[in-house]
Amino acid sequence: MSVPQFVHTPVEDITTIHDRLYKTFHAQKTRTLEWRLTQLRKLWWALKDNEDAIVEACRRDLGKSHFETYLTEVGWCLNDIVFVCNNLKKWMKEEAALDIDLMHWAVKPKIRKDPLGVVLVLGAYNFPFNLSMGPFIGAIAAGCTAVLKPSENSPNAAAVMQKIVAEALDSDAYTVVQGAIPESTALLDCKWDKIFYTGGGVVGKIISKKAAETLTPIILELGGRNPAIVTANANPRIAARRLLWAKFHNAGQVCVSQNYILVERSLLKPLVDEIKIAIDQFFPQGSQESEDYSKIVNERQWNRMKAMIDNSKGKILLGGKMDPSTKFLEPTVVLVEDADDSMVTEESFGPLIPIMAFDNLDDAIRTANKIDPTPLGLYPFGSKQEVAKILDATRSGGVSVNDGFYHCSVPTLEFGGVGDSGQGSYRGKQSFDAFTHRRAVTTTPNWMEKLLDIRYPPYTGKLSTLKFLTDKAPNFDRNGKSTVSTLRWILSLGADGTFQGLLRWSALLVALFAAQKQLRKQHLL
Repeated sequence: MSVPQFVHTPVEDITTIHDRLYKTFHAQKTRTLEWRLTQLRKLWWALKDNEDAIVEACRRDLGKSHFETYLTEVGWCLNDIVFVCNNLKKWMKEEAALDIDLMHWAVKPKIRKDPLGVVLVLGAYNFPFNLSMGPFIGAIAAGCTAVLKPSENSPNAAAVMQKIVAEALDSDAYTVVQGAIPESTALLDCKWDKIFYTGGGVVGKIISKKAAETLTPIILELGGRNPAIVTANANPRIAARRLLWAKFHNAGQVCVSQNYILVERSLLKPLVDEIKIAIDQFFPQGSQESEDYSKIVNERQWNRMKAMIDNSKGKILLGGKMDPSTKFLEPTVVLVEDADDSMVTEESFGPLIPIMAFDNLDDAIRTANKIDPTPLGLYPFGSKQEVAKILDATRSGGVSVNDGFYHCSVPTLEFGGVGDSGQGSYRGKQSFDAFTHRRAVTTTPNWMEKLLDIRYPPYTGKLSTLKFLTDKAPNFDRNGKSTVSTLRWILSLGADGTFQGLLRWSALLVALFAAQKQLRKQHLL
């Protein structure tokens, strides 16, 4: 299977590309539902027609198996497009403002869904199609024009993406820019209406600073030192198998896989024993000979992980085999004693599994919060009470209880980080919302002019009328306690105001009347 050649985009062309997309957006070409659907449908077919090239590109760049590539790249993007197409009309509809009182009902307050404008999507190398096409699909759905800049560390995948976009989409609205630091710098020198970046925190800070110069909003999907916390009440076999799958998928080059495992001391040996069993089952001929085990993306990343092992004071329990010629790094389990070990102080982004024992859950929570107070993912295994305690005492972008990053596998569940692990989110409807401006709109009819007279100067004698019309009585006392009585709740059906209460009672009476009429028809009354 041939794969297109990776070719850098001339830096001097980037401003012209940006200007072309800017003109297209302001020509309102991307506004209509049908135009957006056409682009998305054509993209679906281009991805489908180039499935073999995608598989081959991911094999060359990352050593990914056909199964993993289809699961997390091809199938994911195809299904995402179908889901978006099936729901886009509903998402684009204007929304009436909620809980409107009688004072503001006449101006028909609503939320209009407008595309943000011209956006930049900066992809990552580890899931080159998923993490690039995912937000790109959202930008198309929202009616934006967009530049996609794939990671140069997955050059074969980047070249295939460029071919797909060029074949399928309107080139005046969507294009791919290829390159590394010079090209990325030139892109960031342009003014965008939103920047979406997936990658590491170091580059994330650079992008944030650059975006701040022009007040450009950004979404950052970063990584984190994600903890798995396994208590004595967990099933060691289940914990081992599920966490290993998460860690060995794509050879651990997954931003949401657990970076370390905290295990209650009494379960340490049973868990390690089950890890060994699971590794032997997953890779019967050894991971080095397995077609299901990926390679490290490049020499720089391989050397970084090797240094983490070499500098560790921990004890290697399983694995440790390396081959720089093929960028192979065996699944490696290391028992470490404290949170300052080199295996824990940075995100491994590879098949390294440091394990630390704890004596009580409070200690484990303190350790996790010390290592990284805002990781991208959190993976607790234990009783319901223990899991609840962990969730209450920690923060994270997402959580998979009793599993490894399962929450990321749900395509309609919004995904994002918190704190140092990122800001903003996407996936499912949130991909549309991420590139959409919710524009508040009111329309004041001419007949209201007499009612609006109160807002015009002079204000003499108008304050008491203003208070009568606008003031809302508190439903709490000076000590912050609720003063809502049962009678008041019944009279208003739990509504916040009189108008909402009248609406709820009206709806209830209409429903009761309709039901009574239907029963009479059936001769039941």
